[in-house]
Amino acid sequence: MPFDGRILNGIGVLAAVVETRSFARASRSIGLTPSGVSRAIGRLEERLGVHLLQRTARSVTLTDEGRRFYESVSPLMEGIEDAATEAAGSRAQAKGTLRVAVDSLVARVVIGPHIGPFLRAHPALDLDLVVRDHLGDLTGDGFDCAVRFGDPEPSSLVAKKLIDTRVVTCASRGYLEEHGRPRHPRDLAGHDAIQFRDPATGRPFEWILVRGKRVLKVTPRARMIANDVTTALAACVAGVGIVQKLEIELQATPGLDLVDLFPEWSDERYPLYAYFPSRKHRAAKVRAFVDFVVAACAQAASVTSGHHHVDP
Repeated sequence: MPFDGRILNGIGVLAAVVETRSFARASRSIGLTPSGVSRAIGRLEERLGVHLLQRTARSVTLTDEGRRFYESVSPLMEGIEDAATEAAGSRAQAKGTLRVAVDSLVARVVIGPHIGPFLRAHPALDLDLVVRDHLGDLTGDGFDCAVRFGDPEPSSLVAKKLIDTRVVTCASRGYLEEHGRPRHPRDLAGHDAIQFRDPATGRPFEWILVRGKRVLKVTPRARMIANDVTTALAACVAGVGIVQKLEIELQATPGLDLVDLFPEWSDERYPLYAYFPSRKHRAAKVRAFVDFVVAACAQAASVTSGHHHVDP
């Protein structure tokens, strides 16, 4: 159909509704009355010939057609905003509300300890951080991006690998004094383990140890299974069993005194990925946040040995 410039205005209102998840909050953010927001959305739906939003007494969500439309146009609108800022003579600024989904490990090790300087460097940016154990529907749930550990699951999202970190098989000294130290990965079959449940499958992660081209899969006794990384680490420190942890978590956790059982089998790596709804015209606020995550990972991994202790 012929281009209608009024559609741009409607898209701006739609973006405000999706970002705030409320007609009332959207009206306050863009300076319209709630009825004005409702009329703008109605006109946009009429021009497009599709129903964009599902409205109930408690929430506003995108319909399937609305989700597809919004996923296509929102990065283009962000690109227009960045281009306008640059044309006005300044570099695109990270501003507005950035809504990010992360897993609990990213939140505790990467974001929480390092977020202060990032927000001070971007005073026009507000961060809405949601911790959850699944990737979910980023567009439908109103997220700009997600950051989480693990290999990407099949989806339409764009995934960008940020870093990877070593997988460490470790135990407390108390556990080793009571049960003895395994001398080879195959000995793990006779030891108690604290296993972590994969949120994607509901099953414990498989234990793999890698040395060059040699790969060993082992099955220790599952003395405990947890779906929370902090709980698993605390149980290991308490002597419950052997655990496989990410090196970045060990480096960023003060006061640890654990033993790296197989430093010579240390070639397994676990990745950290950022996820985006689209690869086109990524907004300045998203680019700034991803750059921050990479820098924060490097900072977390460089914690001095005075703050953690994992012996070979």
